Amino acid sequence: MRLVLVGPPGAGKGTQAQYIASNLSIPKISTGDIFRANVSGGTELGKLAKSYMDRGDLVPDEVTVAMVRDRLSEEDAQDGFLLDGFPRNVPQAEVLRDMLKEWGQTLDIVLNLVVDDDEVVRRLAGRRTCSQCGRIWHVEFDDKKDDRCDACGGQLFQRDDDKEETVRHRLEVYQQQTAPLIEFYADEGILVGVDATGPVEEVTRRAMEALRPFAG
Repeated sequence: MRLVLVGPPGAGKGTQAQYIASNLSIPKISTGDIFRANVSGGTELGKLAKSYMDRGDLVPDEVTVAMVRDRLSEEDAQDGFLLDGFPRNVPQAEVLRDMLKEWGQTLDIVLNLVVDDDEVVRRLAGRRTCSQCGRIWHVEFDDKKDDRCDACGGQLFQRDDDKEETVRHRLEVYQQQTAPLIEFYADEGILVGVDATGPVEEVTRRAMEALRPFAG
């Protein structure tokens, strides 16, 4: 099965991608993993990407696409894959469609993890990070009564990107970039939405249920 996973920040994409890929016995391919592998491996594309990142610039689409092309052409991705974090916009989606067509392949399904904005804010703005061991706690889900880490006793703090105003800005950016992408895949007839609220195991069950009709 060839599928793309989309959803807002805080929807649990990373966690669900891991479970779903494992259940389907296909590789989970994220742009973050691809970037790290290329940079640490010293590939030509990795050096090029690093030159942009070192300057604080965004890595151009064509470099990202070239990395994705290389990864999808590897042996383990020939019978299927789960893409997480790519495509991020309609131009990237069109490139992916053309790339797969060139190889005589198509996407089977795009799984959209659906979570409303207030739930995303609740999940992300409630996170606290330990200043000593780096462990993440949640003021609500972990029933925290103080601002100390239960594991090492370190002081807990709220990261800037977990503050409510930052989370809401990230959601605005996501809507601007990804709403057209969701519409694109809906028009292609391969978009399926899954309610991503509730326990992780329940979301995975819903996702696998949604994928069942597409499993070869």
